[in-house]
Amino acid sequence: MADNHSKEIRSFNMSRIRSKHTKPEVLVRKILFSKGFRYKIHDKALPGKPDLVFPKYKTVVFIHGCFWHAHSGCKYFVIPKSNQSYWTPKIEKNAVRDATNEALLEEKGWNVIVIWECELKPSVAEATLMRVVEMIKG
Repeated sequence: MADNHSKEIRSFNMSRIRSKHTKPEVLVRKILFSKGFRYKIHDKALPGKPDLVFPKYKTVVFIHGCFWHAHSGCKYFVIPKSNQSYWTPKIEKNAVRDATNEALLEEKGWNVIVIWECELKPSVAEATLMRVVEMIKG
């Protein structure tokens, strides 16, 4: 793999990428909690371990990074030009897994909400979160 970083630096960089308690996730949790919503986080009993689970409303929320979850049509989702044989299958696998988990949850009667990282940028975050609040309430 042609890389601009040494193996040690690349390893360090990748180790800093988190799947839980990300900045977008914490932002959504704080706002929804301030609006009076109570939730579970990362419930292992549900497919895909949703980021937020609202048992009272039978609703789950996934907060996806645009790059890692292949947000179609988003300017933040671009397959890297280097090592495409690695990145393309990896990101496609993530998208397939997401779709499978969403389908399983819907079959079990759960409402599934997906919030994309780009929808939480400062200029659109408030509108996104108000839309989510309405969707949770049903």
